[in-house]
Amino acid sequence: MIEDRPNGHSLAVASEAEGKRLSRAEFQGLGEMPPELEWFANLDNPRTRRAYRLDVRDFTSFAGIERPEEVRQVSRAHLIAWRKDLERRGLAPSSIRRKLAAVASLFDHLCEVNAVSHNPVRGVKRPKAEGNEGKTPALGDGQARALLEAPPENTLKGKRDRAILATFLHHGLRCEELCGLRVRDLESRQGVPHLRVLGKGSKVRYVPAHPLAIERIHAYLQAAGHGEDPDGPLFRPLKNPAGQGDTNRPLTHGAIYHRVLRKYAKSAAIDGKSFGPHALRATAAANALDRGADLGKVQEWLGHANVSTTRLYDRRRSRPEDSPTFRVAY
Repeated sequence: MIEDRPNGHSLAVASEAEGKRLSRAEFQGLGEMPPELEWFANLDNPRTRRAYRLDVRDFTSFAGIERPEEVRQVSRAHLIAWRKDLERRGLAPSSIRRKLAAVASLFDHLCEVNAVSHNPVRGVKRPKAEGNEGKTPALGDGQARALLEAPPENTLKGKRDRAILATFLHHGLRCEELCGLRVRDLESRQGVPHLRVLGKGSKVRYVPAHPLAIERIHAYLQAAGHGEDPDGPLFRPLKNPAGQGDTNRPLTHGAIYHRVLRKYAKSAAIDGKSFGPHALRATAAANALDRGADLGKVQEWLGHANVSTTRLYDRRRSRPEDSPTFRVAY
């Protein structure tokens, strides 16, 4: 099975060596690192690294692979057998496609460094997409307005949460992108306020900031008092009732979900079962498309690598109000 440290090789050597010169042993260890582990080490995003590690581990466990070098003996038949096993286990088509994509990424790297002659995942049929619409439901306009107004205006927590919800609903950010915002990421470009967003794959995009979100962010910063800390996180935890706690750190995904979204979803009469940060991203994308935004522009705005992903948020062809049902008259 491929792990971070098989056969004595450690992916942590480079980070442990930061701030000092490599020792002879560290130099030798990095030089002997198998290309399979180089691929893991070269994945920048921690969430991507974790997801790909789990997916590749699923395959290597199924195939009985114990050492990184054994991956090079994999054939297309092994991948087809794994895909059939995933189907037998009842995994969703999207999960199977993601797992195959993770293993394909590994073999792309092995091909790049001439460790294998071809990528055996290529040509393995993948399950078809489950329709043209994404599974994450978008909020209606009334629900979105209710959610934006749910936090109180007269408390620090309320000001922060109003700014968070406006940033989500007016810019379509991923939760990790919002958590990663720094105070300095609110900047002016050609006289227009923008958010500097660090997206997947460490790709930076500049998103024009909506006036409502800007107004709420400034109100929050003024109340919180960290507007002059450009390198600090934009959205931070609050002190506990005893006045203690580390507030100089970004909010986490869990804090956003449990202490902001779930809290206000109830007061806005939103079903919390299928509601989370991604629902706000889907809402922003669907709303922009409904109002005539160009699909390609929305793709750039959301930071999608492929426009087919953006199309999942396009509900214009399935709006209930456009159904022939409401054209029938007797």
